[in-house]
Amino acid sequence: MSSNPFEAAAILDGIRRWVEIESPTERPDQVNKLVDLVASGYRDLPATVERVAGRDGCGDHLVARSSWGQEAPGVLVLSHLDTVHPMGFIERLPFKVEGDSAFGPGIYDMKGGAYLAYHAFRRICADGARAPLGITQLYVSDEEIGSPTSRALIEAEGRKAKYVLVTEPARDGGKIVTGRKGVGRFDVFIKGAPAHAGTRPEDGRSAIRELGNVIQTLEAMNDLKRGVTVNVGVVRGGTKPNVIAEEAYAEVDLRVPTMADANELVPKILGITSRTKGVSVKVTGDLNRPPYEKSNSGAALYEHARTLAAELGFDLLDVFTGGGSDGNFTAPHTATLDGLGVDGKGAHTHYEQLYVSSLEPRARLLHRLYQTLR
Repeated sequence: MSSNPFEAAAILDGIRRWVEIESPTERPDQVNKLVDLVASGYRDLPATVERVAGRDGCGDHLVARSSWGQEAPGVLVLSHLDTVHPMGFIERLPFKVEGDSAFGPGIYDMKGGAYLAYHAFRRICADGARAPLGITQLYVSDEEIGSPTSRALIEAEGRKAKYVLVTEPARDGGKIVTGRKGVGRFDVFIKGAPAHAGTRPEDGRSAIRELGNVIQTLEAMNDLKRGVTVNVGVVRGGTKPNVIAEEAYAEVDLRVPTMADANELVPKILGITSRTKGVSVKVTGDLNRPPYEKSNSGAALYEHARTLAAELGFDLLDVFTGGGSDGNFTAPHTATLDGLGVDGKGAHTHYEQLYVSSLEPRARLLHRLYQTLR
């Protein structure tokens, strides 16, 4: 029996149990199986567990609160239990360890990190000495689709907290995240007039042609120097090649580094109009994750974590990333540190993996954050 409470092999065994319960967002029954397992891990700990029933086709959310420190603003730990991988993907990507890599669906994004936060909480409870602040661990079931059913819960808990720690995976060799782009999603609906493409094309008004105009307008909004990206990722339209298309549709993704950029671009996208007489263009959507800008309180939290990491023997660098997370919802009003999960690579792919060597140092870092935040 090892005397090291952060031994990688023991942590990895816990992660394996979570990974082997597949939990695609669209399978609430499977997500809830994992919620059952996670909740059972708190039964012998000084903590209360609240389960928020799922809705709109999503699984349950789980809130585990330490029995101490809940009367004052404390530490909120944000994790998600859903994955992008469809049911049965574990047959293609079974849990296995090869050298320093452990593979499995969702192991890097983010079951590994979620488990590290749980393991560090167990150690705090075992230490006997209570952490200075109360700790609340929130596990949501719908992060991979934009957190539609958990956002209000995340924001409410975030406003009550003094610090927010997010267990999304590390980036680029162990960097933590101190800023993320805001994310907007939009639907474009175009209505024209059908006609026979061979005998009466002049009677038609092509929705597809107008969609081409809209795409050019959207593409022109890209500004890589500013970090603004607009991507038309899905297009549909028409019925047959010999029919002038009556309808067309597109789905659009917007990424912006600041709220100023969002305030400029969201109205621009929503305000797109048709250039063709007899064709209507309707755009719906909005920002679904605000930008996570590095605040003074967030920077101070990062410096504290960097000092702790140095004491543990590793450098903790930070990075700004284009991907969104639940940290976007808390960063505008609460000191937030993201990317505290495992190091690895291949999120959302058939080779998703964590690096076993990252487990002990990153679990110890979370433990030290729990011990020292006040």
